[in-house]
Amino acid sequence: MTEKSVTITSHQDGSQHELPLREGTLGPPAVDISSLYRDAGFFTYDPGFMATASCHSAITYIDGEQGVLLYRGYPIDQLATKASFLEVAYLLLYSELPSEQELLDFERVITTHTMLNENLKNFLDGFHYDAHPMAILCGVVGSLSAFYHESIDVHDPHYREVSAHRLIAKVPTIAAAAYKHNVGEPIMYPRNDLRYGANFLHMMFATPCTDYEPELLAEKALNLLFILHADHEQNASTSTVRLAGSSGANPFACVAAGIASLWGPAHGGANEAVLDMLHQIGDVSNVPKYIDKAKDKDDPFRLMGFGHRVYKNYDPRAKIIREVCHQVLEEMPGANSPLFDLALKLEEIALNDDYFVERKLYPNVDFYSGITYSALGIPRNMFTVMFALARTVGWVSHWMEMMSDPANRIGRPRQIYCGPQQRDYVPISKR
Repeated sequence: MTEKSVTITSHQDGSQHELPLREGTLGPPAVDISSLYRDAGFFTYDPGFMATASCHSAITYIDGEQGVLLYRGYPIDQLATKASFLEVAYLLLYSELPSEQELLDFERVITTHTMLNENLKNFLDGFHYDAHPMAILCGVVGSLSAFYHESIDVHDPHYREVSAHRLIAKVPTIAAAAYKHNVGEPIMYPRNDLRYGANFLHMMFATPCTDYEPELLAEKALNLLFILHADHEQNASTSTVRLAGSSGANPFACVAAGIASLWGPAHGGANEAVLDMLHQIGDVSNVPKYIDKAKDKDDPFRLMGFGHRVYKNYDPRAKIIREVCHQVLEEMPGANSPLFDLALKLEEIALNDDYFVERKLYPNVDFYSGITYSALGIPRNMFTVMFALARTVGWVSHWMEMMSDPANRIGRPRQIYCGPQQRDYVPISKR
């Protein structure tokens, strides 16, 4: 037993069971119930795992009450405003910020892995011309294990690292290729002379007959969004990656599973839902009417991109992206759409309306990221792909952490069975 513990009493037989408290460096302690079934004969019940810690992790810390988000102990606002995305990727993977030489070496490694095997083009051609980019991303990432099967020994730290590098490097290339396939344009190869975000924009918007030079503001906005989305603790998709990885599955399959989980509208599709909502509202003059509908508990309309399941205060990522979002809307060519005027009016009312302020329903990162991506010319069906591109860094960091943990065991949640009790088979002629 540890020094701190809690005692639970069974009202069935009066027996008492002492359970140790596990404490991290930050956050509340967790009751270790791993011996509960063995000693007491019952499980715990926690739908959605809202109060259950599934692992130890040193990667990301969230304090939802205070609006705090730390990567490896560093506040998100410091990283987002001062670091590059690959600098943050190195931090998440290796626990410390890189030296200048370490960052140069890391950037070179990632750059050398950005190309795709030419045979993947045949796989891409197999998708229907209007296939959703997330379907393509999920399928192609999962297929990478067929191209690198000789180097995916999950028990070898070197091969784990190589696989992590490949995923961080290749997912942007696959994401851009999915977009090109969807719009019927030729796939653009990566350029090794461009930075990570600029290279992605090049692969998205250049064509063989038209060169594309990314705006510095667009690259800055993309770098910021990628950092803000890089990791978010044990969310649904990260937990999916860990659960798949706990069986010893290869990292490409694990990340494909994470992509599938992220695809859900309650998770990665939230910023796309913001744009759908803005189209539904239609015009600035309709905002008061829809604000009233949002306040009416009997009305099915909901303001998308406001409030957050984890943050009970202002989403710290939203504070950071808000400034860049407004800058993009003011300065980027073609970002003067009436839709953006509508979004800003909605933001203004929600930030000053007592109903939303009292309930802390502030605009979250999805509200601003959807508007920013749209202003950068990225279509709505690519929003979740952009999320997956950034979150790949977090997924592989958690996968590597889990695979190096000697206490790692295959995930096996329990259930409360609610079906029929045992019964005997009846021949079909007598039913």
